[in-house]
Amino acid sequence: MPFPRKNLNDGETMILDLHPHWWYYAPALLSTAVVSILGLTVLSNFDGWQQTTLGSISLGALVLAGGWLVVQVVKWRTTYFVLTSHRVIYREGVVARNGVEIPLERVNNVNFKQTIFERLIGVGDILIESGGQDGQQTFTDIARPMVVQNEIHQALQDYKEGMFRPAPSRTDVADQLERLEALRDRGSLTDAEFELQKRRLLG
Repeated sequence: MPFPRKNLNDGETMILDLHPHWWYYAPALLSTAVVSILGLTVLSNFDGWQQTTLGSISLGALVLAGGWLVVQVVKWRTTYFVLTSHRVIYREGVVARNGVEIPLERVNNVNFKQTIFERLIGVGDILIESGGQDGQQTFTDIARPMVVQNEIHQALQDYKEGMFRPAPSRTDVADQLERLEALRDRGSLTDAEFELQKRRLLG
C-alpha cells in the first residue's frame, strides 16, 4: 500500500516510499511458527486426555500468536517512511494515527545506526537532527539505512541548489494526454502502452 499521493503538496516529488523492514513483524511470525510446530507435535505424540488438554492450550496460544501477527502486519502496511523533494514524512497507526514531518530546510544532520546482526539482515535506525522543537528524531526498522541516509543527503543537496522543478500544471498534463491519444489513434502506441504512459503521467 503506497503512501497516498494526494498528501503531497503542489510541486513536491516523491523520492522514497518505504514500509518498515520485514524484521518489524518477524517476532510475531516466528512466534506463530513455533506455536504451530508445538501444536503439531502434540497431535502427533499424545492421545486421549493429554492430547485434548495440550491441544486446547496449543490452539489458544496459536490464536493469540496469529492475532499478534495480523496486528503487526496491518501496522507494517500502515507505517510509512517517506522522503520527498521537500520533507521527511513518518506516519503510523490504523485507527489512532500519529506522525512526524521534518522539512528539509530544518535538517542539520542525518546518521544511521546498525548492530552486527542488523547489518546482516539489512535493517537499522535513521537519526535525523533538525532545528525544530524535537531536536533529534529516531526512526527504527528502516531497510537499507545507509542507502536511505545517502538519499536524504542527496535530497538536501538538490533542495538547497533548487534543482527540483515544479510539477507539470494541469494544462501541461492535458496537452500531453492529447498527444498520447493522437499517437494511439495513429497506431504509434498500443492500447497497453497508452495506458502505461497515462498512468505515469497522472501519477
